[in-house]
Amino acid sequence: MNKHTYFLIIISGFLLFFSCKSTKKIIEPIPAEEFRIGFYNVENLFDTIDNKDKFDEEFTPQSKKKWNTERYYKKLNDLAKIVDAIEYPAILGLCEVENKLVLEDFIGETSLRDHRYTFVHFESPDARGIDVALLYQRKLFTVLNKEKITIDFPKSIVGDKPYSTRDILHVEGIFNNRDTLHLYVNHFPSRRGGLEESEPKRIYVAQQLRKSVDQVFSNNNNANIIIMGDFNDETNNNSIMKTLNAKPVLHNIAFTDLVNCSAGADAEGKGTYNYRGNWNMLDQMIVSGNLFNKESKIQTGEFGMFQEEWMMFKSDKYGWTPNRTYGGPNYYGGYSDHLPVYLGIKIFK
Repeated sequence: MNKHTYFLIIISGFLLFFSCKSTKKIIEPIPAEEFRIGFYNVENLFDTIDNKDKFDEEFTPQSKKKWNTERYYKKLNDLAKIVDAIEYPAILGLCEVENKLVLEDFIGETSLRDHRYTFVHFESPDARGIDVALLYQRKLFTVLNKEKITIDFPKSIVGDKPYSTRDILHVEGIFNNRDTLHLYVNHFPSRRGGLEESEPKRIYVAQQLRKSVDQVFSNNNNANIIIMGDFNDETNNNSIMKTLNAKPVLHNIAFTDLVNCSAGADAEGKGTYNYRGNWNMLDQMIVSGNLFNKESKIQTGEFGMFQEEWMMFKSDKYGWTPNRTYGGPNYYGGYSDHLPVYLGIKIFK
């Protein structure tokens, strides 16, 4: 063997050694399927039939509002246009729906029928007859349990005069054949009578919601919980920040923490309801800490509010505001007085 051949063998050996030494197995990230979960206050989605047990007379053809079949189906299709624009969420919470009939028409007589939605709904004791409901695509969510949490106010809060509000809807199910998800749909009492005067009612409802959430955690510290709704309070009000103990996104999140995904946008002055020129973040998405756990099969994504110019009205006095269906007895033909919100959800194998 000559010196030249020997030198080539030595060099080749070194190259092979360092090549093998530096070779690392590249671990590809686990692919995730992404979905959206939404919530929408649809502003008085009533049928045109007078229910003798509810104060719904204003939404009939004989009322000052002149609510009729044509306007009813226009609203259904307008709302479906919004659902289409937010890319047909896998799950969609609703509030201000009158009954089962309007939900059946919504999923059966509009573009939603092509996406195989069904729903969970209970009649609530609300005097006007407006309820909460949960729509979901059959192929993506399987209901295991469902319950309504009825709110029985003590006299110390409402006095001797009868007062009722919407139930809280709690649905447990399997999301996309991966893991269990607990969903709560809420519509807290309004601010009628003033913010401070009405606050005890919302705090009491938040207490009942928190009790149910704590019961879920007592059975499973790693529970995946999504709380959505029109809370008629903002993210830093007492019912949300203190009673429910839903905090902004922070570091070192524990599995049993409640994290308000809407708080960041609220702090930036954004909102879902425009009250005399001021944006209020009344519609929110709150999740349990486990949805921030990188080992969880279900993880949270981006929070957003859906807003396009075609669903808005520009007031000379208050600027851009959601184009509502009615203002008092005046028919505007809009979509809703609230913006819908949504939360991205990632599902891992």
